[in-house]
Amino acid sequence: MGYDGEARQHLSLSENPFVKPLPAKEHRIKRSSVMADAGTIKTFEDFVKVHGLLLAAAGIPQSLYRKLFEKLSTETFDGGNYFQVEPVEDGRQRRLVLTSDSMGKESNIFLVDHALSFRLSDAPQQLQEVPGLAERMASLMCLDVDLNSDIAEADDVGCELEDSKLGVMEMVEREVQKTKKEGQDAVVWLELDDLDIDDDVFVSLDLPSKFRDLIVLSLCGNKLKVAETITKEIVKFKQLRALWLNNNPILENWDDNVTDVIIRNCPRLEILNSSFTSKYTQWALGFRGGIYDKDNPGCGHDKDHSLQGVTSLDLSNRRIHSLHNKGFSSDAMPSLSYLNLRGNPLDDHSISDLLQLLKAFTSLDALEVDIPGPLGDSAVEIAESLPTLSLLNGVNTTRVLESGKRVIDSMLLPRLPEWTADEPLVDRVLNAMWLYLMSYRLADEEKIDETSIWYVMDELGSALRHSDEPNFRVSPFLYMPEGKLESAVSFTILWPANDVQYGDECTRDYLFGIGEEKQRSARLTAWFHTPQKYFIKEYETFWENLKSTSSSAVSKASPTRSLVRSDGRPLRVYTDIPSVEELLTHPGFIITTDLKEADIIWTSWQVDEETKKATGLSDHQYINQFPFEACLVMKHHLADTVQKAYGSPEWFQPTYNLETQLTQFIGNYYVRENDRADNLWILKPWNMARTIDTSVTGNLSAIIRLMETGPKICQKYIEHPVLYRGKKFDLRYIVLVRSMNPLELFITDIFWVRLANNTYSLDKKSLFEYETHFTVMNYRGKLNHMNTPEFVKDFEQEHQVEWLEIHSRVKEMIRKVFESATLVHPEMHSPTARAMYGVDVMLDSCFKPKLLEVTYCPDCTRACKYDMEPVIGSGETIKARDFYNYIFGCLFLNETTHVSPL
Repeated sequence: MGYDGEARQHLSLSENPFVKPLPAKEHRIKRSSVMADAGTIKTFEDFVKVHGLLLAAAGIPQSLYRKLFEKLSTETFDGGNYFQVEPVEDGRQRRLVLTSDSMGKESNIFLVDHALSFRLSDAPQQLQEVPGLAERMASLMCLDVDLNSDIAEADDVGCELEDSKLGVMEMVEREVQKTKKEGQDAVVWLELDDLDIDDDVFVSLDLPSKFRDLIVLSLCGNKLKVAETITKEIVKFKQLRALWLNNNPILENWDDNVTDVIIRNCPRLEILNSSFTSKYTQWALGFRGGIYDKDNPGCGHDKDHSLQGVTSLDLSNRRIHSLHNKGFSSDAMPSLSYLNLRGNPLDDHSISDLLQLLKAFTSLDALEVDIPGPLGDSAVEIAESLPTLSLLNGVNTTRVLESGKRVIDSMLLPRLPEWTADEPLVDRVLNAMWLYLMSYRLADEEKIDETSIWYVMDELGSALRHSDEPNFRVSPFLYMPEGKLESAVSFTILWPANDVQYGDECTRDYLFGIGEEKQRSARLTAWFHTPQKYFIKEYETFWENLKSTSSSAVSKASPTRSLVRSDGRPLRVYTDIPSVEELLTHPGFIITTDLKEADIIWTSWQVDEETKKATGLSDHQYINQFPFEACLVMKHHLADTVQKAYGSPEWFQPTYNLETQLTQFIGNYYVRENDRADNLWILKPWNMARTIDTSVTGNLSAIIRLMETGPKICQKYIEHPVLYRGKKFDLRYIVLVRSMNPLELFITDIFWVRLANNTYSLDKKSLFEYETHFTVMNYRGKLNHMNTPEFVKDFEQEHQVEWLEIHSRVKEMIRKVFESATLVHPEMHSPTARAMYGVDVMLDSCFKPKLLEVTYCPDCTRACKYDMEPVIGSGETIKARDFYNYIFGCLFLNETTHVSPL
């Protein structure tokens, strides 16, 4: 541990429920060449012996092992004999249907090929460079439905538009003649939808003089623009009950004043642009209940018992404020069994009032309602209050009560890919792939790979849609036909988890094994449109708590005592860090290889009580780490520490621990989306450095799916950092801590700048480019070291700023970071602890510092390799060979050479 990339606390990925470690290296090999050389696995017994652990980890039933072996060894892809892929959602999604007579639970098993397999950073390049790959992915993900337009159909539409005016006149005249024929009892219901009617055509129709008793007028999908022109005609209809102007340009500038004018002058209007007005009666309810239509208008002969036969009533998104209405009652609708109230404010009611009103409907069996919403925040409370319900938002109320769910995860609308007509196929695929991707992490006997493999199943596998009660299971599987890791080929295995009949849709659980304790309902947001109100409310509560948090500053400390020996002997230092062993030449210290005799333990591994006991360390030995320092050096703990101490300070970007705060994050995302604010976020593993498994994205589905590769924080990305010659950079500061209580801090006079290699860009494809958005090039990419004084001089000239002002703000911020630890975790103090930390800082476009992270035992290769002139301080060149001499001198001998107190 220690050195920027090493974990301070071990996290076994094999114990992470979101990661499936598989002991093999990924090689996308042509199967024909693999099978030609196969010789090791000849029998079923060989197969089980080699793959036993993988079979068990995948959850494959033992009864299917032999059949799986047969299909793998003969490369049998026979799913087409049992299944069919069908388009749904107007061709924007596909589903898988069983075409065989039936299939029993665990009766068969199928191989699913991987159409695309990649490490995340390679996705754009692979899609661009592999011939036909982007086209296949676009077809598989239903992203090409606008690329094959029917020209003949377009020509027909053009002809229709040319003749539309004539068609409108003929339709109106036909209705005029019908009205005359029926006489005084005629009820006029006029539908003039999608006829290319513009303002001039509408006025020329002179409808008010022809239909004085018009009750319904539908003008959807026309070209009406000017509200004043249209309303001047509309208000002449005094018997009008319903008016639809949906999908007309007029609605772009529609406001409450236009609504008020129409409602005030049309005294019987109950429906306006699909919304109920405050004047709605039994007629509007009957229309929504399917009783009234053009053939049965219902006006002129309303009866008290007109709604008696209504069993199903969809009132969703009608902007209804009140249900206190003669028609909406159990007496008027005694047979009502299904009711949809989603999307209505219902703010004229209290929760108890609404529940009492609905309780009177003794036949009510199924209810759709927003949660949270006007009936409350809890699905459980609604189900308990309405005992006649069997289904709440499509979920059995027994399940709701058993699981205690607050957000219901069924009957949600799917997220369908969205794109613009001119968007390249590669961009479409990169945006939509998160609805289809699966992942696994590779491993061999020595280690687990640092990054995961993401893949897209072939057309058959990708057509499996989600269900909370699926009839199939899938699992990734690596087959090693030669019994060696090098021969591994990846598949996904599919088998029936329940009995399935002919024509049934075949489904899988996208979140198999993940329940509400792991934020299942929130995670379904990756694939479905979940209730925004719920998440926004949770975020607002979280944000209010942050804003109310404040802490007083910690007073500066008097110097701790020096460890100088009275007999003048040097302090003995044990270290496992080669650069310390080589460069610590200060006469006050001497290196020892005896751990027990050392006065100072300077190590990269974690020293806890168990380690002390195992190694025989004593309490009087000084160690270069503080107890509970994870509150600073682990990213999720750092966020928690800062937020508990200071709420949401300007120097710390909004940050969420996705393992516990996914709901609040989604609310923040929705708020920013609704405000049209920038919505780029950076995802960082809790406890890994060097930007391993770190991603930048503005795709909500991607953010949620990236949780599958290990615990992460999600932090608002600094979209507009100040740049140096057009490139992104950050700053590494070295902070020395002598004491946490009282707090005694020092900052070294040298710091260094870390530069990205590419020009900064927010282009979508650039988000995958490491050398554009990240600055740590020590471990990958080309490292371009730059002398700090040269950087500062150029920076001041480029941006016309004074570096001293920036440096002052940075120092103030760093002190607050460590103050937060003393305020929230006083147990971090230890009289025998001294430590060095790396603090990484970025400047935003206003030159204000932003904290990136705090690193234990930071990589100081640059400080030990390059002589540097300090920007702040004496100006004396600091020799690289002396770096650890003044670090140790400050921490243990109270020296202040080349360091400044904070």
